[in-house]
Amino acid sequence: MDSLHFGWEEWIGLPELGLPALKAKIDTGARTSALHAHDIEVFGPAAKPKVRFNVYPVAGQTQVQVTCSAEIKDRREVTSSNGESELRYVIETTLEVAGQSWPIEVTLTDRSGMTSRMLLGRQALQDHISITATEKRLQPDLSYDVYHSAAVRRAAPQRALRIAVLSREDNYSTRRLVEVGEARGHTVEVIDTTRCYMAINTMAPEVHYDGKRLPRYDAIVPRIGASITPYGTAVIRQFETIGTYCVNGSAGITASRDKLHAHQVLASKRIGMPTTAFAASPKDTGNLIGLVGAAPLIVKLLESTQGKGVVLAETKKAAESVIDAFRGLRANFLVQQFVKEAAGEDIRCLVIDGKVVASMKRTGAEGDFRSNLHRGGSAKTVRITKEERDTALRAARAFGLGKAGVDLLRSENGPKVLEVNSSPGFEGIEKATGKDIVGMLYDMIEARVKPQPVRKRKG
Repeated sequence: MDSLHFGWEEWIGLPELGLPALKAKIDTGARTSALHAHDIEVFGPAAKPKVRFNVYPVAGQTQVQVTCSAEIKDRREVTSSNGESELRYVIETTLEVAGQSWPIEVTLTDRSGMTSRMLLGRQALQDHISITATEKRLQPDLSYDVYHSAAVRRAAPQRALRIAVLSREDNYSTRRLVEVGEARGHTVEVIDTTRCYMAINTMAPEVHYDGKRLPRYDAIVPRIGASITPYGTAVIRQFETIGTYCVNGSAGITASRDKLHAHQVLASKRIGMPTTAFAASPKDTGNLIGLVGAAPLIVKLLESTQGKGVVLAETKKAAESVIDAFRGLRANFLVQQFVKEAAGEDIRCLVIDGKVVASMKRTGAEGDFRSNLHRGGSAKTVRITKEERDTALRAARAFGLGKAGVDLLRSENGPKVLEVNSSPGFEGIEKATGKDIVGMLYDMIEARVKPQPVRKRKG
């Protein structure tokens, strides 16, 4: 390496941590370098633990924050210059100065009083470095402007993430989320949504679980059952309050789960769907049927899932009987046009991050108008039209969902949206298409958690 001449302070970069520009104080009195970090939390397997922490790279400013993660190399007792001893995590990372780079050890400490974000100790100051303690910044200047530009995203490394899957079921989808995430070096924790509880306050909103505050996650993947939608979305709202990236937001899940609300959202965006009617009063049964058109009709519970609570009424008389029965149970329902030409088939389009990544045609079991795979239906890959693709994308966007299963019917007047599923399963579509759908979901999560440029403060 070419020789370098340091003063008592220099600009450096720690590219593996996503910190392209930092001012470091040269401290020949310390053996190991130290990085000022906060929210330091250990995660991952006990045999190979990692540490996740946040850094304010610009001294005295908290609006620029970078989240980092690294493998833990050691835990050491360090005595600072003021004589205080502290147990610190030790990580190894690459130091970059003037186009040269070499590995260094860094301890992590949360000392808000430190004026320098970084102290460079003797171990980092290799033989090719000479120091003049009376001068500063002898190496090329860097700039904090990088944190205010798109370059901060480009410079961000692929780091190990800590991800929570909100699920009460040990099924194919949950297992795949864990397997694929861990194969990419992430830590994926499955959390039973109903066992979360919340501390709601303005200073430090928190989510608790089994008597402890949940750690800070990089991302939340909600897989919330329909029966616990209100509580599940409340838990997601709490994570949103904290600032955690949620693949699907609480508002989108709430709207998509309520059939009436969902159809109102679709109608407001002028997205094609079967003609739908809803009424609260039993006196309006005839008018309700008249709004939708002649029999056959679909009568559907507002909170139906997997084809349960969905009835095909072949005649007007049958429709009236089903409506009376649902009313007798005080159940909320809607009446919908039956798209006969769909012939018991629908198209499931899986939308991830604004793209249709896979589509399959689902056909109902013999004699069943419902095409749900849970009810014995079958699936095979299908090529969709541009109009069908656009409809699926617009439907997912209408609910603000990062991941959605959009079910379409092929009608004589073009595609009609039957349902937007905010928690689609992966098994049927991965097996039908042979695609790694969960891998695509992780591509989106990894891209979304990268740091965003922060607007510069005026003045």
